[in-house]
Amino acid sequence: QVQLEESGGGLVQPGGSLRLSCVASGFTLDYGAVGWFRQAPGKEREWIGCISDYTVRRTLYKETVEGRFTISRDSGKKNLAYLQMSSLKLEDTGSYYCAFSNLGGQCSRGEYYYGRWGPGTQVTVAS
Repeated sequence: QVQLEESGGGLVQPGGSLRLSCVASGFTLDYGAVGWFRQAPGKEREWIGCISDYTVRRTLYKETVEGRFTISRDSGKKNLAYLQMSSLKLEDTGSYYCAFSNLGGQCSRGEYYYGRWGPGTQVTVAS
């Protein structure tokens, strides 16, 4: 079965850290871009960052998370990617989604670019 699934969400205090995982089943993440998105309560889903395919591994980030969030690929497992979040703020609360695109392997901010999506994992930042 071909699917994508996020894990690692939870409740964290402001200033804390979380690492989300994105696991692919039935395919590998190497030959495409992995994007991360989030949707805060009452807001539209937004792009927060992405990593290009394994040959380049270039990362791009939304300005509000750059320096605090890091996207990476697992060095050994081709079906695993991560979103490391540090210095979390209240406004980082939301559902986090990973998405995969095999349209050339480059990063994109557009949701349309990604054809496979996980169901999301909830991150709540609260004191």
